Amino acid sequence: MGRFRSPASQARHAVSQNLAIGKPSHGQENKDGKIHGLGSARTHKDSLKGVAEYIAEMRIDPTGKGLTGISSEVALQYLEFRAEQVGQKQLDKDRQAIQIVMGAKLPVIKSELDQAIESRAYSHQQIDLIAQAQTRKHRLATRIAESAGLRAHELLTLMRIEEREVSSHRTWGSERFAGMVNVQRYSVKGKGGLTREVAIASELAALLEECRLNQPKTVSDREIFYEQHYDLGGGKRWSDSFSKASKRELGWSCGAHGVRHTYAQARMLTLQNLGFQYADALAIVSQEMGHFRPEIVEVYLR
Repeated sequence: MGRFRSPASQARHAVSQNLAIGKPSHGQENKDGKIHGLGSARTHKDSLKGVAEYIAEMRIDPTGKGLTGISSEVALQYLEFRAEQVGQKQLDKDRQAIQIVMGAKLPVIKSELDQAIESRAYSHQQIDLIAQAQTRKHRLATRIAESAGLRAHELLTLMRIEEREVSSHRTWGSERFAGMVNVQRYSVKGKGGLTREVAIASELAALLEECRLNQPKTVSDREIFYEQHYDLGGGKRWSDSFSKASKRELGWSCGAHGVRHTYAQARMLTLQNLGFQYADALAIVSQEMGHFRPEIVEVYLR
């Protein structure tokens, strides 16, 4: 990988190139793109070592320059991957370290771990009440999110399965979607750039196809751009619609992320009723939900 043999040495070099120890900062660190403190240097070094390890493991270094050649696309993929492993405070530290290397600002990525811990599952009846209180495009998005366990931004990335290949760097288990009947397969692009197959109830898939755009359009959500193929709610607008409808109908809201809790709990119950052992069911649901680690699914089961 370029001139640096290890992620650790890449991180040390990247930090050394941006040190300004001894120079007055006066709150300038976020403005001049330099590292003014030894504590910050250690923190950035640890963060950048993780980035370099990810680049090597995922084999996404077309420039051969490692950290010094990191693109905004790869940076966002890493932050989305990292978002299910750490809380918002550490995720922001990682983002700030990458920004210093790139010399450019990156959008804030929300910690999925924090979201999962804060959210709770809705019952199917509660989700139905919420959906009925939403506009057409957000109502359908809510039902699809429940059916397939989708994240808010993944609703914006839905494509027919034959139009986009799933990520090849991951081994997909054949037991995915076991016990599901009358479903149609689609693909979504999720955390870390992972493209996976999802299963949507056939009656919802038919409604989705009625919303298909003649030409895909580019939409922005939380400063990230997506190519949308369906006139469907998604992203922050859908999340806000869901939360507002939940407060109107139920008097409270656990956030749209709670729909993924509902999916995880329902699928675990179905798979265990089919005879799958707990660990095997956990691994299956993890793949269906687009997680890199099965353990994170356990957070959804509380």
